[in-house]
Formats: sequence, C-alpha cells, structure tokens
Amino acid sequence: MEHKRERLGTPRAAGIAGVVFAVLLGVAIVLLRTALPGGADGHHITVDAAQRRSVQTALGLLPYAGIAFLWFMGALREQAGDAEDRFVSTVFLGSGLIFVATLFGCAAAAVTVLDENQQDAPFGRHYAYTLLTTYSMRMAAVFMLTTSTIGRRLGVLPRPLVLLGFAAGLTLLLVGARLPWSELVFPVWALIVSLDILRGGRASAAGRRAASA
Repeated sequence: MEHKRERLGTPRAAGIAGVVFAVLLGVAIVLLRTALPGGADGHHITVDAAQRRSVQTALGLLPYAGIAFLWFMGALREQAGDAEDRFVSTVFLGSGLIFVATLFGCAAAAVTVLDENQQDAPFGRHYAYTLLTTYSMRMAAVFMLTTSTIGRRLGVLPRPLVLLGFAAGLTLLLVGARLPWSELVFPVWALIVSLDILRGGRASAAGRRAASA
C-alpha cells in the first residue's frame, strides 16, 4: 500500500519539478541573452554593472534549474516503471545527465565574463554560448525525443504532445544552434509537459475520489 501511494505521487512530483525547472532555466536564458546580446560573436563588448548583475543572477539560477531537472527526470523515469524499454531509457538517462553537465559547464564558462580582465576577450562568452547552444541543446533535443518515444509507447502523453516533442527535438537537433533564442524551446516544452502531467494527476485523483464515494 505504501509503495502504491508513492507511485501515485510520482506524477505530481514530476509536474512540479518540471515547472520549477522550466521557469528557472527560461529566466536564466533570457537574462544571459539580454545581458550579452552579442552572443558567441560579441567581440570587445564592455559588460556594464547592470549586465554583470543579470549574468550573476542567471548563474545563481542555473544550479537550481539543474537540480530541478534531475528531479523531473527521475520522477518521469519512475512513472514509466517496469514497462520502460532499456535501450530508450538508457538514452533518456544519458542525455539528461549530459545536458545537466553541459549546463553547469556553460555556467562555469560564463563566470569569466564577470572578470574585469576578460571584458575584451571573447573566449569565455564564446565558450559559454557554444556549450549552451550547440552541445547542451542537442542533448536536450535527444531528451525530448526519447521522452516523447516513451510517452507514445506507454500512452502516458497525448498524441499532440508527442508530436510536439518530436518536432521540437528534431528542430533543436538539426538547426537549433543557428536559430536565435532557440534555447527557450526546451524549457517551454518542459513546462507544457509538466502542466499536462499535473492536469492528468488531478484528473486521476478526482476519478479515484469519485470511485470511492
């Protein structure tokens, strides 16, 4: 009975963690993009006090976004249970972990932008943007594709959301790095999935209460 209660609480945990992750990552990306508008090609851009504060705020949010994502990923995997495919679940887990690793690497590289001695050197900015837009987002794309595959096979995601996951994942995988602000695709997708999970969890809870009445 206790195990059943834990499993019934998993969708809610996944939904809440996903919402927290999506909001934190989305805000961090917007802060970084607006504070450093030159992106990877921004040579000799002076970072003023307001921009430095925005970068510092974004860097402070990223670790918590990564933690929330790990919780989100674990709760999703628990929801799949024993029915998960080992191959797909391995890719799912690996892409998620590499995403978090590259996200933290991006944050570490962005710290160099805050160094006054590095204001005229584009290396830190270029390295941070490359990690975020090329490597991190491609791992995010693989995560979306595998999550959508698991959701389709187990029937836990609605068909429109599965199609959205495949379309968004392929877009990030193939052309994401060349599209400005494409990094926001992943947190937006995570937010939509999380809200759908929470809505489904509330519907299931209401159904159980009606059945027991």
